[in-house]
Amino acid sequence: MKPMYLDAVENHEAVEPHATMFTQMRAAGVPIPQILHLFAFKPERTQYLAVFTQGVMRGPSPLPPWQRELIAAFTSKLNQCLF
Repeated sequence: MKPMYLDAVENHEAVEPHATMFTQMRAAGVPIPQILHLFAFKPERTQYLAVFTQGVMRGPSPLPPWQRELIAAFTSKLNQCLF
């Protein structure tokens, strides 16, 4: 994955729960999605985005969660974005 343009965000020392997740992903050779670096950098500001995303993906809807996940994964693939 290409490095971010914001070194301070990508190289920020993550705290829990992100620190453990980052360590596990690095050990498994899995690239860390850039959005997760942002969540670790400013967790107090990104918590609202996390709540919103969970509401969209898991909240009441005519589509079941698995279909919403499939749509998100397909869209990410079309945009050449790691999902």
